[in-house]
Amino acid sequence: MPCAKLLGLFALAITLSAADSTIGAWKLNVAKSKYSPGPPPQSGTVTYEEIADGIRRSGETIAADGSKTSFEYTAKYDGKEYPVKGSDLFDTIVLKRVSDRTVEATLKKSGKDVSHARRVVSKEGKTMTISTTGKNAKGQKMHNVAFYEKQ
Repeated sequence: MPCAKLLGLFALAITLSAADSTIGAWKLNVAKSKYSPGPPPQSGTVTYEEIADGIRRSGETIAADGSKTSFEYTAKYDGKEYPVKGSDLFDTIVLKRVSDRTVEATLKKSGKDVSHARRVVSKEGKTMTISTTGKNAKGQKMHNVAFYEKQ
């Protein structure tokens, strides 16, 4: 019986150490972010919830002109396409885990790649950077580096 308890504690420790560092609510720090071409948004929030082998993402951005946009998805880190709701720029996402703190995403519209993103959570888990390249709503090349702080 003591061996069974030890195995149970070991399994719990593995589960806890494998927890997704992205889980939680995040707020965009516009001053520390870079948007090319601008202008940057007024504000942004994003929330990640853990699901089996993946993540559920929701959030809202208030653009420079005051308009609100939001999109959401539920996806696994398995390199397969998953639907995105609420975006005019893309309709599916593909997620691949690079490390315990880094994820790469490919965003697609009608089966074609439109942008790529790399999400990195800091070692202490208090900040997250999402670097995105591709084309914006106006068809211009863009490179955005969004800096988020955990709430």
